[in-house]
Amino acid sequence: MKAVERIAQHYLLKQLPTATALVGKDGTLVDASDSWLHTFGLCPKDAMGVAVQELFKEYDSSCGKSLTECLGKSKAETCRFHKGENSSAQWYESTFTPWYDEGENLIGSIIQTINITEEIQKEKKLDRMITLLKTKSEVSKVGYWEYEIETEKLFWCDETKKIHKVPASFTPKVNEAITFYKQGYSRNKVSMLFHKALQEGTPYSEKLVIITAEGEERWVRTAGKPIKQNGEVVKLFGTFQDIHEQVLTELQTKESQQLLTTLIDNIPLNVFIKDTDFRKILVNKAECDYFSKNKEELIGKTDFDLFEKESAKISVDEDMEVMRSHKPMIGKETICVKKNGETTHFLTSKIPSFDLDGKVNGLIGISMDISGLKKKEDQMRNLINVTSLQNKKLINFAHIVSHNLRSHTANFSMLLKFLTNEEDEVEKERIVTMLSDASDNLMETLEDLNQIVDINTNVSLDKKPLNLHQNIERIQKNLSAFLGKHKVDIQNNVPKDLLVQSVPAYLDSIILNLITNGVKYRSADRKPIISINAQKQNNTIVLSVSDNGLGINLEKYGSKIFGMYKTFHNNREARGLGLYIVKNQIEAMGGSITVNSEVDKGTTFNVYFNEEGQ
Repeated sequence: MKAVERIAQHYLLKQLPTATALVGKDGTLVDASDSWLHTFGLCPKDAMGVAVQELFKEYDSSCGKSLTECLGKSKAETCRFHKGENSSAQWYESTFTPWYDEGENLIGSIIQTINITEEIQKEKKLDRMITLLKTKSEVSKVGYWEYEIETEKLFWCDETKKIHKVPASFTPKVNEAITFYKQGYSRNKVSMLFHKALQEGTPYSEKLVIITAEGEERWVRTAGKPIKQNGEVVKLFGTFQDIHEQVLTELQTKESQQLLTTLIDNIPLNVFIKDTDFRKILVNKAECDYFSKNKEELIGKTDFDLFEKESAKISVDEDMEVMRSHKPMIGKETICVKKNGETTHFLTSKIPSFDLDGKVNGLIGISMDISGLKKKEDQMRNLINVTSLQNKKLINFAHIVSHNLRSHTANFSMLLKFLTNEEDEVEKERIVTMLSDASDNLMETLEDLNQIVDINTNVSLDKKPLNLHQNIERIQKNLSAFLGKHKVDIQNNVPKDLLVQSVPAYLDSIILNLITNGVKYRSADRKPIISINAQKQNNTIVLSVSDNGLGINLEKYGSKIFGMYKTFHNNREARGLGLYIVKNQIEAMGGSITVNSEVDKGTTFNVYFNEEGQ
């Protein structure tokens, strides 16, 4: 009966899925399951009755207790052993359980063995990772921590403890770790992040402030990542880094940038930075105001997006030269025409920008709007020209006054001397008559000079928009008897709606003098024709008065034609004053006059009325 039971037990053991063996008290193999024999590649007939130590003499059990220490014990023992080295090693773990007979007598050990090669490899990998992490932590000054949810144990590495300024023996707890954070925002924030990581599995990384064990405030970056098993968070792993100096540097950099931005935005200069594609990557407030756009609208734009094509091309050519030559362009006067046609004069500087490797990565531009200065410069130039012209007129006028008055004075002196020495009453009467004529001539000369002075000293000229066609018709009516006497044909071709800015009295004088001039110097060989035309050219209206009269030899008299008391024909009606007055009147209003003439063919006077600022 017992033999039958032993056979049954043998077959039952033989079929066990777990590798199991029975070893006697003397350490010999009594029986084993097929799975146990297969695990170690043993043959039943060669293994049975052989000492276990002999069977496993090629296995190394240096990682735990030896087989001898585990066999035949009255309490359970565990032994790890392996065969082979490094990655090819096979690891096993055997549990030795006491084996008793029916009388509760210890007769040996029951051995159950499992292959733990994969587990050992994972442990070794983890050990390597921990060693590597510790090394990296020491080198990079980044600490790490780990929290086991099941055991509620928190682990800090040496670097993490060092940052907190706690001793190496310090064992942290979660509540203690949180109280290291500065009360207020930092402590509340880390509490919330830690809770969300535990409850929702949300990773985090945040810059916060801690108070070290020595009472010092430090900026740190704390990060945490949940580790899950079967969808549940079982552990939190994180890093801990002292970034105090970095944050202070960032704050100082931000303050410097803010200061620089404030400075650049408040200087009365257009400042911009372009990349190597000539696109704006930075603009200041003055640049934005100039284009009436915000920074977002200007960033990425090129000059071709903002200026007329010709202005943009000139600017980009300058940019290319600065980047190519590495030489700055300083204080160059430039003219920019915006898309809306507005023209601006700038004093522009462009400086190449270099990266850390010394390569050009763009340019810095600074422009000062000098349109106002240019306008004042033009005004000053005009003032200088006017002053120069007035000075010449004054010198000329002084010569005229000196010459004419001296002539009259000499005449008076001579006649008075004759009168004093003359005894004949008839001759005296003739001399008195001559003195009366000389007095009348002197008064006429003084009136002429007074009229010229009045034109050149009138600083409050009241110009008005006058209809040029109607004014010509009015003068023509006033001269109708004079024109009819000489059978003059007046052709008024001036547009009926054309207005001209002029002093009314001056316009009458100009038209009157030019028409009467054409009549006085008419040709006896043909009917006198005076043609009057006018047209607008930009900001100027040109009045042209042409005749078919005697004409003037401009090569001979061109420089004297507008002089005072200058005549060029034997005409008793000519005084040589009309053209001089016309020139002074038109120049006093900011205009000019020119003449074209050909002897015996006629003369054309062109009067230019300046309409700018109308």
